[in-house]
Amino acid sequence: MLAVAAHRGSWVGVTTTNLPNGQLGWLKPRSSDVTRRRVGVEIVVSLSRRSLSLKAGRRTVRTVAVAIGRPGSETPKGRFAVTDRISGAAFGPYYGCCILALSGHQPHTPAGWQGGDRLAIHGTDSPGVIGTAVTAGCLRASDSDLHVLMQRVPLGTPVVIRG
Repeated sequence: MLAVAAHRGSWVGVTTTNLPNGQLGWLKPRSSDVTRRRVGVEIVVSLSRRSLSLKAGRRTVRTVAVAIGRPGSETPKGRFAVTDRISGAAFGPYYGCCILALSGHQPHTPAGWQGGDRLAIHGTDSPGVIGTAVTAGCLRASDSDLHVLMQRVPLGTPVVIRG
């Protein structure tokens, strides 16, 4: 599932995990290999407010507090998309219940970090950190909020992370 971020004539620019943050892959949507589907929601993250808003059009459906990347490992800004919905239990308790994997990459992982460079919105086994800047770049929310997002956020949902 790829999210369309731009249009140029008959071409569409898509976000993909195969490219660096901010770089789009270009394809023609009329190809027989492409199925088009509208996603009715968007996630907008404010790093300064440490909040995530689920939007349906101009209407905010839900706003939740999130933990963000710590100094030196800040959460990257940009336009991304949800690529996977995964059970957090498969990866360890620190991911909480659920993971919404994003197309973005963390360019500044902490020294010794073993968790890869993919960005995600996930739960936590330390709910007291929500609303603080303590992560390796991912966004952490409460498991109860993640359960709601898992139900309402389809693959391909655009995610905009702002300062």
